[in-house]
Amino acid sequence: MSDLKNVQPLSDFNWDEFENGSKANVSKEELEKAYDETLNKVSEHQVVDGKVISIDKKEVVVNIGYKSDGVIPASEFRYNPDLKIGDIVEVYVENQEDKKGQLLLSHKKARLSKSWERVNAALDNEEVIQGYIKCRTKGGMIVDVFGIEAFLPGSQIDVHPIRDYDVFVGKTMEFKVVKINQEFRNVVVSHKALIEAELEAQKKEIISKLEKGQILEGTVKNITSYGVFVDLGGVDGLIHITDLSWGRVSDPHEVVALDQKINVVILDFDDDKKRIALGLKQLTPHPWDALDPNLKVGDHVKGKVVVIADYGAFVEIAPGVEGLIHVSEMSWSQHLRSAQEFMHVGDEVEAVILTLDREERKMSLGIKQLKEDPWETIEVKYPIGSKHTAKVRNFTNFGIFVELEEGVDGLIHISDLSWTKKVKHPSEFTQVGAEIDVVVLEIDKENRRLSLGHKQLEENPWDTYETIYTPGSIHTGKITEIMDKGAVITLNEGGEGFATPKHLVKEDGSQAQPGEELQFKVIEFVKETKRIILSHSRTFEDVKEEPKKAPRAKKAKKEDAPVINNVAAGTTLGDIDALAELKAKMEKGE
Repeated sequence: MSDLKNVQPLSDFNWDEFENGSKANVSKEELEKAYDETLNKVSEHQVVDGKVISIDKKEVVVNIGYKSDGVIPASEFRYNPDLKIGDIVEVYVENQEDKKGQLLLSHKKARLSKSWERVNAALDNEEVIQGYIKCRTKGGMIVDVFGIEAFLPGSQIDVHPIRDYDVFVGKTMEFKVVKINQEFRNVVVSHKALIEAELEAQKKEIISKLEKGQILEGTVKNITSYGVFVDLGGVDGLIHITDLSWGRVSDPHEVVALDQKINVVILDFDDDKKRIALGLKQLTPHPWDALDPNLKVGDHVKGKVVVIADYGAFVEIAPGVEGLIHVSEMSWSQHLRSAQEFMHVGDEVEAVILTLDREERKMSLGIKQLKEDPWETIEVKYPIGSKHTAKVRNFTNFGIFVELEEGVDGLIHISDLSWTKKVKHPSEFTQVGAEIDVVVLEIDKENRRLSLGHKQLEENPWDTYETIYTPGSIHTGKITEIMDKGAVITLNEGGEGFATPKHLVKEDGSQAQPGEELQFKVIEFVKETKRIILSHSRTFEDVKEEPKKAPRAKKAKKEDAPVINNVAAGTTLGDIDALAELKAKMEKGE
């Protein structure tokens, strides 16, 4: 209702007549005129100040000194949660009277009409203003400032990284205008800018008091794969992952959590104190200091594999106390292999302490010592001449390395693979991973070496070949390989011989070719060097010379008989038939 305090009584008003019920001598028009003069002169589309006289959840009633009060939706004041009765607010007169005779006012339009000037003034004067966070948008928030939708970047909400933007929606906060685009009328505000100045002062004070070894309380601000950032009250420090715990830490989340308050010790900082190294594990005693004083070399310990590499594995026997098992201490085998073949991270293992240095805080362990060294009783299990089955480990140009059992290796020399076959490389004979039967030839216990043989599993066929391939005897063979110096012939009775090019000429003058099967005469047999020299040409050349030698054979002396008999013994059936035929012709001719 209108304020009637300023209404003045009419000078010619007759109170007696009024009390007696008679009409006053003042006209209605005059009374209305006098009443209207007590009200503010209000024009439509004008911004005026009004007084809040009533507030509820839906509406705010404002008196602008007009004959009726205006009602404004409460939503137009949500940017100002502190609004109370008696506050003076700006309102825009939309209509003096609607169909219901109600004064129509708008607070939002009043703010908009002056908002641009106020926003620019706030930027120029670095004024702190209030704004209502309406909603979240890509990269930040939308803030209502004087009725204008301003942008609040996510990085400008707080000095700490924001993990949940939604908690800010619906809040009224203080801001500073940091940027205005006059062309597009875009406004950027910041809440972070308000607290940075205060934090900077706190930061300078904290930095000035920093000392190495000082213990401070901080809040976990951020967790990364390499460490934890801690807020010391405006100053950030880093706890490297290796300084979180005396034990190995694969993920910092295992030790701390976001927003957790922890005590830290200052380890180091640069000259400007901008980079501060912090420690957490240093607040507790080193685990080596608490290690059982009775622990000694030779004791058995149990632990968990925490790190593994090709050269060995680190085993944690107590939190922060680790020992190294070198790959050479994982097996009695002389062949170094990768540690991953024996164990994996997370495995629970038992080991023997090999070395223990408490001052250097180092320990070496072994697991092969849990088993008996097979070389201690090698002569008992693998005596010379004993036969075994071994596994091929790898090749060299001179032989094959095999494993009889873990830790017991041996070498089969290439010359001990076959009695008859000339092996150029072991890969022609077997393959890695295959099993092979062997005989123990020699034992070198001091150097942990076994000399093994494969061909010794069979009798030496050269003892038999000596009786078969006598010089002068003729045999059937197949040419398997031809080289510049001659050809390799595989003989039907077994074994291989060699013939030079001149002994490969056939009767028609052509040269023998690979794959041909021909008759060959033994020219030379040497058992020691396993050599058989053959000739195909001699099989027909010697036959042609026989008629000239035959008459001389008749006159041979009696003492020559043993030699002739030896030659005859070395001939083949084919040679005997040829000689008989030749003898018949000579007798007929006589």
